[in-house]
Amino acid sequence: MATAKKARTHERIVETAGKALRREGVAGVGVDAVMKEAGLTHGGFYAHFDSRDALIAEAFDRAAVTAIRGLEERSVARAVATGESRAESLATSYLSDRHVAERELGCTLASLGSELPRQSAQVRKVATRRIRDMIAMVQRQLANGANRDADALAATSCLVGALLIARAVDDPALARDVRLAATAAVAGIDQRPARRTRTR
Repeated sequence: MATAKKARTHERIVETAGKALRREGVAGVGVDAVMKEAGLTHGGFYAHFDSRDALIAEAFDRAAVTAIRGLEERSVARAVATGESRAESLATSYLSDRHVAERELGCTLASLGSELPRQSAQVRKVATRRIRDMIAMVQRQLANGANRDADALAATSCLVGALLIARAVDDPALARDVRLAATAAVAGIDQRPARRTRTR
């Protein structure tokens, strides 16, 4: 019973920290604030984590897994419902008005991208693993072709960068235009003929 209760408490702390991480950035994940928001006392923190970095790493990991899985499910469902290509559906889902507005429930990579280079090795290792997962998920949405690996890297960079810019600017029209351009670019990747290897 005690073990189950501890596990539930641990989950609550990680979920709370994950939302704070995406909403306020790494600086916003203070031990006191997270524990208070989770309805717990500061003293209980070290029964669950060795350090603040350990909390940030786990919260990032959990939030990224959830976001990537949810995005894939939504984009596949949208493609089936609308007849769009899976690449276009992915871009439209990722760059939606809702995703721009709901930072604390959205993509961890876009929320923290500029902060990650300054984080601990523990956090960066987790981030690298989940960035690879994001790229792999994007690759699954692209049509088969000789350029699929490179196309997935380009599409992922385009999506994350566009979301970051759309959230950064205070001009709604510019934010919309950035997202529309990125959506067109990602959808267009699937419509290009594969490059042929030159023969001598």
